[in-house]
Amino acid sequence: MTQKSILLIATAFGALTVAIGAFGAHALGPMLRETNRIDTFETAVKYQMYHTLALLAVGLLLFRVEQPALQVAAWCFFLGILIFSGSLYTLCITGITWLGAITPIGGTALIVGWGALFYAILKAL
Repeated sequence: MTQKSILLIATAFGALTVAIGAFGAHALGPMLRETNRIDTFETAVKYQMYHTLALLAVGLLLFRVEQPALQVAAWCFFLGILIFSGSLYTLCITGITWLGAITPIGGTALIVGWGALFYAILKAL
């Protein structure tokens, strides 16, 4: 991923996070409350925003630091957001419960992303 693509993806994810959060609160609110999935939906939105900010930080760090581990972190945050939050959104909307089995794969990607970011900073500074 290029620095520009990382920053563009992060800003797109940021806007998407706000839109999804608003859609969940307003349009899906009654259904999410009825199915007791509001906490799950909110977790997906929170993790998406936290890791969007982490992805943005990685993109900005690339202005100062050339460290291959930053690319690993960017990919892990990108895939982790898609898999972790995406599986939770889909679970909330469709009720397909087996999707909960994929969520930890996304969570693992997010953890690896933080580890790669740690390593990149350790080696670069």
